Amino acid sequence: MSAVWLVARREIRTRVRTRGFIIGTLAIIAVMGGYAALMAFIGQQASTTRLGVAPEVAAVGEPLRAAGSAYGQTFEISTVPVPAGEQQVRDGDLDALVTGTPEEPRLVVKRAPDSAVEAALNAIVQQQVVDTELTRAGADPAAVRAAAGNAHVAITSLETDDPHRGERIALAIAAGIVLYMFLLMGGQMIAQGVVEEKSSRVVELLLSTIKPTQLLAGKVVGIGLTNLLQLVVIAGAALVAAGFGGVLTLPSTALTGSLVWMLVWFLLGFFTYATVLAAASSLVSRQEELQNVISPVIMLLVVPFVIGVSLLPGSPDNTLAGVLSLVPGFAPTLMPMRIALGSAAPWEIAVSLVLSVLAFVLLLRLGGRIYSNAVLRTGSRVKLRDALRTS
Repeated sequence: MSAVWLVARREIRTRVRTRGFIIGTLAIIAVMGGYAALMAFIGQQASTTRLGVAPEVAAVGEPLRAAGSAYGQTFEISTVPVPAGEQQVRDGDLDALVTGTPEEPRLVVKRAPDSAVEAALNAIVQQQVVDTELTRAGADPAAVRAAAGNAHVAITSLETDDPHRGERIALAIAAGIVLYMFLLMGGQMIAQGVVEEKSSRVVELLLSTIKPTQLLAGKVVGIGLTNLLQLVVIAGAALVAAGFGGVLTLPSTALTGSLVWMLVWFLLGFFTYATVLAAASSLVSRQEELQNVISPVIMLLVVPFVIGVSLLPGSPDNTLAGVLSLVPGFAPTLMPMRIALGSAAPWEIAVSLVLSVLAFVLLLRLGGRIYSNAVLRTGSRVKLRDALRTS
């Protein structure tokens, strides 16, 4: 274990201190923060409609402002003369202008009216007509509206609605993307490092003092902890930003549980994929040949990621995703997404963990044998059959 930790510590120190690690981490945090700010700005702009109201129909302004919330929008009302208002509509400073009379308002737009504005204005006009007719009939319009407002349909829900469904979906997608990205980057980092040491003959010096399995384990542990550190820093920054922005309102237990499981599955997935990729990359001696041997392994990362982001957000209880989340290799991406969505049963998590650990132990033995038999053989590509032979 001392030899393994010696190699792991060397990998951690070498990579954490590099400018690429620091700049890359800060760049990812900056991109995530900028993207969140941009989405928030776009969402705010999309939900705000600027409306001008001519002085002749000023009475419509306040009811129109109040009606905006019923359509999920904010109506910004300003009183402007008709000529100036029409010019502002042409210039794009106003989305629409209300003119005419309170009884017969007219909506002036540049091209096509916003459906929410049109519906809100129609509702106001229709209510005015109803009030007028009720007054003529001798009824009190306010009393009629109150009676109508108290009438409602009884609702029986067969399932409890999750008020945090949108946040769970966003958290699951974010977990899937982050895990896929870090597993892919970490695995390729391992593969490239193995080929670089093999082609430069550095591995021969290292193996003169330690065993091949110790070198393999040390590289996997060192790079894995380096990626884990980067993942924790980025996830922490994202949570702080979300907390200040009031984006996440999930219960702390659900949020903490999802994050802890994400880290657990990252470590298990990384150690599994890194071991396989290290073994596969030891078969070749040049960077040009590397992609040919690691492409099949990379596909095992791509498939669950695509399934997760395409099926789970719309159908958390999807049968295909549920079955594949139990399969080693697919589980590190799919299972934490299902946990974040709250669709993974405890027994499914337990079964998936056991199967993934067993698969990792098996792959570690096979990968260690391949790495030990192939890492010192330079020149042409080593055949898998030869690398699996017991010395």
